[in-house]
Amino acid sequence: MSSKDSHEYDLCVAVNYYSPYVSGLTEVARVLAEGLAGRGWRVAVVAVRHDAALPLRESRNGVDVYRSPVVASVGRGPVSPGFPSLVRRIARRSRVVNLHLPMLEGALITALPLRVPVVTTYHIDLWLPPTLVTRAAMAAVRVSSRVTLRRSDAVVVNSDDQAQYSELWSILRSSQRSAIPAPCLDRRGGEATYRETGGPHIGFLGRIVPDKGLDYLVAAFAEIPDPEARLLVGGDYLTVAGGSVIDRIRTAAERDPRIRILGLLRGRQINDFYASIDAFALPSIAESFGIAQAEAMMCGIPSVTTDLPGGRYPVLATGMGRVVQPRDPAGLRVALLDVLGWDADTRREGAKRALEEFGVDGCLDRYAALFRLHGARAGALM
Repeated sequence: MSSKDSHEYDLCVAVNYYSPYVSGLTEVARVLAEGLAGRGWRVAVVAVRHDAALPLRESRNGVDVYRSPVVASVGRGPVSPGFPSLVRRIARRSRVVNLHLPMLEGALITALPLRVPVVTTYHIDLWLPPTLVTRAAMAAVRVSSRVTLRRSDAVVVNSDDQAQYSELWSILRSSQRSAIPAPCLDRRGGEATYRETGGPHIGFLGRIVPDKGLDYLVAAFAEIPDPEARLLVGGDYLTVAGGSVIDRIRTAAERDPRIRILGLLRGRQINDFYASIDAFALPSIAESFGIAQAEAMMCGIPSVTTDLPGGRYPVLATGMGRVVQPRDPAGLRVALLDVLGWDADTRREGAKRALEEFGVDGCLDRYAALFRLHGARAGALM
């Protein structure tokens, strides 16, 4: 650092869960942090230590990662008393702080002036399977999000479609809001290593959790009689916050031997997954965007998703798929059979639109410009 620059970091990213944890929200934070670090930015990430085996401080792919110990969990929410103060400490050493909501601690982090611009990325209204405890948790997070958004200098949403139907729209509407789609990796060029037959292969990739609506996908697939058809279910079910529905998916696979449970996929395995399928399914009952479906589209694979604000946006923006009602196996089946019949030219044109709309470089450019507007050093855009 020069003597004129007392800031250790250009950007501090604050997020509850960070890599190696896998979720859409985590991936946005990771790709953003690592992408800007690759452009020469000095980036710190502050997260909770969701796995006690992880170090409290490390460098991952050019990013300094700070973690706060977790003492308990409520639903998906980690309880880490030291997290707000750790975020504030690293934020004060940075030019801009980027908070990723929903986050219970947001109001505490911004309770006192940080003396650093706050850019908040609001991913989704928190949804948890309803119980007395989770209802209280959702209410607390909602209050914290309201406070944090009001105290933010700028707000990023994945799409205006997501924002306009949010329970916090009254605040988002009057905020300094930018719609920046989540960064999606170009997964083209994989090998069809998961393909078994010449029949249609339908894929799902994501956390194996209640809000992804996998029960409805399983029911829809059961009504496709082709013995050569396959349903490939990829994603984490071992370390997901809030609990998994893997037992129900395993039971379904026992009834229907055409279902394959692939588990957590990383790196080239994800490329190979997309190369192995003919249609992607995202039957969520709560969704903010769906990075996996956008990446599938970029590979020429149409997506069938549910009519949820934000979650439907990638399909509506590109035309690369179909939108159906949530919790509707019959509608899901009809839409899947429709897109399975799309020809190569239709898929190619849809992939082109998706690559233009959701590529990583465009996302990084827009975030970088926003951070620069709010205090990041001019040289950090290189």
